[in-house]
Amino acid sequence: MSLGGYIKWRIFDPESPPPRSHSKFPVRDHEALGRILALLGISRIANNLNQLAKAANSGSFVADDRTKAMIEEAVGYLRTIRNLLMRALGIRDPS
Repeated sequence: MSLGGYIKWRIFDPESPPPRSHSKFPVRDHEALGRILALLGISRIANNLNQLAKAANSGSFVADDRTKAMIEEAVGYLRTIRNLLMRALGIRDPS
Protein backbone atom coordinates (compact mmCIF):
# COMPACT_ATOMS: atom_id res chain seq x y z
CA MET A 1 0.00 0.00 0.00
CA SER A 2 1.32 3.42 -0.88
CA LEU A 3 1.82 6.04 1.81
CA GLY A 4 -0.96 8.17 0.30
CA GLY A 5 -3.34 5.22 0.27
CA TYR A 6 -2.54 4.42 3.89
CA ILE A 7 -3.13 8.02 4.99
CA LYS A 8 -6.47 8.22 3.14
CA TRP A 9 -7.59 4.93 4.67
CA ARG A 10 -6.66 6.00 8.21
CA ILE A 11 -8.31 9.44 7.86
CA PHE A 12 -11.48 8.64 5.93
CA ASP A 13 -12.33 5.03 6.81
CA PRO A 14 -10.30 3.77 9.78
CA GLU A 15 -12.98 1.24 10.84
CA SER A 16 -12.81 -0.78 7.63
CA PRO A 17 -10.09 -3.34 6.92
CA PRO A 18 -7.05 -1.95 5.14
CA PRO A 19 -7.18 -1.92 1.34
CA ARG A 20 -5.59 -4.92 -0.33
CA SER A 21 -2.23 -4.22 -1.84
CA HIS A 22 -1.44 -5.41 -5.33
CA SER A 23 1.10 -8.13 -5.93
CA LYS A 24 4.45 -7.15 -7.35
CA PHE A 25 4.04 -9.88 -10.00
CA PRO A 26 0.37 -10.03 -11.04
CA VAL A 27 -0.92 -13.07 -12.89
CA ARG A 28 -1.10 -12.29 -16.58
CA ASP A 29 -2.52 -15.56 -17.88
CA HIS A 30 -5.01 -17.40 -15.70
CA GLU A 31 -5.60 -20.02 -18.41
CA ALA A 32 -1.90 -20.97 -18.35
CA LEU A 33 -2.00 -21.34 -14.57
CA GLY A 34 -5.03 -23.61 -14.93
CA ARG A 35 -3.11 -25.78 -17.42
CA ILE A 36 -0.21 -25.99 -14.98
CA LEU A 37 -2.47 -27.21 -12.19
CA ALA A 38 -4.01 -29.77 -14.54
CA LEU A 39 -0.57 -31.04 -15.54
CA LEU A 40 0.46 -31.36 -11.93
CA GLY A 41 -2.69 -33.33 -11.20
CA ILE A 42 -2.31 -35.85 -14.01
CA SER A 43 1.45 -36.19 -14.11
CA ARG A 44 2.09 -37.72 -10.67
CA ILE A 45 5.48 -36.01 -10.81
CA ALA A 46 5.76 -35.57 -7.06
CA ASN A 47 4.92 -39.20 -6.37
CA ASN A 48 7.28 -40.52 -9.04
CA LEU A 49 10.18 -38.31 -7.95
CA ASN A 50 9.62 -39.30 -4.33
CA GLN A 51 9.81 -42.99 -5.27
CA LEU A 52 13.00 -42.39 -7.26
CA ALA A 53 14.57 -40.49 -4.35
CA LYS A 54 13.71 -43.30 -1.90
CA ALA A 55 15.23 -45.88 -4.22
CA ALA A 56 18.37 -43.79 -4.70
CA ASN A 57 18.75 -43.27 -0.95
CA SER A 58 18.35 -46.99 -0.23
CA GLY A 59 20.83 -47.96 -2.93
CA SER A 60 18.28 -49.93 -4.93
CA PHE A 61 17.97 -47.48 -7.82
CA VAL A 62 18.12 -49.31 -11.14
CA ALA A 63 18.08 -47.12 -14.22
CA ASP A 64 16.61 -49.48 -16.80
CA ASP A 65 14.98 -48.23 -20.01
CA ARG A 66 11.56 -47.87 -18.36
CA THR A 67 13.00 -45.82 -15.50
CA LYS A 68 14.92 -43.60 -17.90
CA ALA A 69 11.74 -43.04 -19.91
CA MET A 70 9.83 -42.09 -16.76
CA ILE A 71 12.54 -39.62 -15.76
CA GLU A 72 12.54 -38.09 -19.25
CA GLU A 73 8.76 -37.78 -19.12
CA ALA A 74 8.96 -36.03 -15.73
CA VAL A 75 11.62 -33.67 -17.06
CA GLY A 76 9.36 -32.86 -20.02
CA TYR A 77 6.46 -32.07 -17.70
CA LEU A 78 8.69 -29.89 -15.55
CA ARG A 79 9.92 -27.95 -18.58
CA THR A 80 6.35 -27.36 -19.71
CA ILE A 81 5.32 -26.26 -16.22
CA ARG A 82 8.29 -23.89 -15.97
CA ASN A 83 7.49 -22.32 -19.34
CA LEU A 84 3.78 -21.95 -18.53
CA LEU A 85 4.55 -20.39 -15.15
CA MET A 86 6.97 -17.92 -16.66
CA ARG A 87 4.49 -16.96 -19.38
CA ALA A 88 1.60 -16.65 -16.89
CA LEU A 89 3.68 -14.39 -14.67
CA GLY A 90 4.93 -12.31 -17.59
CA ILE A 91 8.55 -13.34 -17.14
CA ARG A 92 10.68 -13.92 -20.22
CA ASP A 93 11.96 -17.44 -20.74
CA PRO A 94 15.76 -17.38 -20.18
CA SER A 95 16.38 -20.24 -22.60
